[in-house]
Amino acid sequence: MSFTFLLIDDDEIERLKFARVLDKNGYSHKVVEAKNGEEALDILVQKNQQPDIIFLDLNMPKMNGIEFLKHLKSDPILQYIPVIILSTSNNHRDVKQAYEIGIAGYIVKPLKYEEYIHKIKCLIDYWTVNELIKVNL
Repeated sequence: MSFTFLLIDDDEIERLKFARVLDKNGYSHKVVEAKNGEEALDILVQKNQQPDIIFLDLNMPKMNGIEFLKHLKSDPILQYIPVIILSTSNNHRDVKQAYEIGIAGYIVKPLKYEEYIHKIKCLIDYWTVNELIKVNL
């Protein structure tokens, strides 16, 4: 099964790290990148290829992750795309607010690269066996 991921993170190193994990594990999933929530919404509006899963950082310029989530979850079609938070924040208020808005998971980015690889691999393996709603536009 091959997915299209939308990775929303303003940190280029984080985007490269995510791509490297996919490559090193032999995943052939497509990754579309956005540097902030505004850019991600522009990508989603195009509607030519909706992502299967969104990986979202919280702390970004222009439109942060929470603001993006509120826009996404208010859309009657896009609201069904699972969103996984990948953040350095383990602030309980951030976690609670993200779940209240409707995320599918919250992962704190570990400092050790090996732990990061393990977490991303577990996430992808989980979603390969989970049923997803295909967004029909």
